[in-house]
Amino acid sequence: MSDAQLINDLQTHGMRLVDPRAGQESRRGGAGPSDHKAITIGARTVMIPVHTAPSFDSPFLVEAPDATGEARVTKHGEEVAVVRFPTAAKFYQRKTADGIPYSHIAALHSKDVLATTVLQTCIRYESRKKTCQFCSIGQSLAAGRTIAHKTPEQLAEVAKAAVELDGVTHMVLTTGTPAGKDRGAKVLCDSARAIKAAVDLPLQGQCEPPEDDAWHQRMFDAGIDTLGMHLEAVTPEVRQRIMPGKASVPLEKYFSSFEAAVKVFGRGQVSTYILAGLGDTPEAILSMSERLTAMGVYPFVVPFVPISGTPLESHPAPSSEFMASILRPLGQMIARERILSKDMKAGCGKCGACSALATYEKLKVPETAGGEAA
Repeated sequence: MSDAQLINDLQTHGMRLVDPRAGQESRRGGAGPSDHKAITIGARTVMIPVHTAPSFDSPFLVEAPDATGEARVTKHGEEVAVVRFPTAAKFYQRKTADGIPYSHIAALHSKDVLATTVLQTCIRYESRKKTCQFCSIGQSLAAGRTIAHKTPEQLAEVAKAAVELDGVTHMVLTTGTPAGKDRGAKVLCDSARAIKAAVDLPLQGQCEPPEDDAWHQRMFDAGIDTLGMHLEAVTPEVRQRIMPGKASVPLEKYFSSFEAAVKVFGRGQVSTYILAGLGDTPEAILSMSERLTAMGVYPFVVPFVPISGTPLESHPAPSSEFMASILRPLGQMIARERILSKDMKAGCGKCGACSALATYEKLKVPETAGGEAA
């Protein structure tokens, strides 16, 4: 079984753990890859669902690690892989001067990526009629595992420690959407300035498209290296059904903002998250991705994961075949446009742990008649 197929299978089926305590702690609720656990397959660290409905019935069982730290993965009793669990972050052992655990300020995603939700509240989440049906941003806050607003000073302190203690190489700053027209850009600017003053760490900012495109330059000047503005769904009917509040920002606003952002951050340094399995067809996702990649925007397509406690907790996850039908041609598309994940300075696409997409970015770009790459 190839790594791409194995990752697809694990991310769509999830996995059962003989020893849930192995490696770094699994993530329940909150923003980002929720209800997941990190494992390393070969040289790649990926996030696999472990607390979701599909994972409870998964054919994949991960045994307890042996003395070397390796663990066998079996499917219906037959070994299909040997994996490792990344160790728990050292910076989690610290607290801020006012007694807040560092783990409440930022989390270690994958093995070398630090991530935080600067504002753990969102105008979309506060209304049942507007909330994104897949979102669990309020769960970790309600459970007391994080705080509502991480200050720039707190983020700088934790980022510096994560680099020094755990070798973190880049950081993701996402945020719930506030009421202002900047849609979170301002709080990202404030956070980035403080972090960059404390430590030289590549940063990705993630927010909805700001009303004023001038915010792109402001975010870049503040120290944000790459920008994510996430579509999640690509067709109007699915957007309206799954995320009625966010769908009030029309697709054309996203595209005008993408165009403005690429001029500031550069090709391949602007990205968008697309959740496959919410109702969009592979054809719709690939058609949208054609438009995005031609602009220089990286479409990070990941399998939808039904998170416990959300309105979509019983929604089926996509099959690995469904994902492969998207990721295979998408990987070639990305390679053709030369906006590979490995060339991204920071962010979810660079990390790649939530999708098998990076394993498909292997298309050899054809040469011109003169012998130079096209």
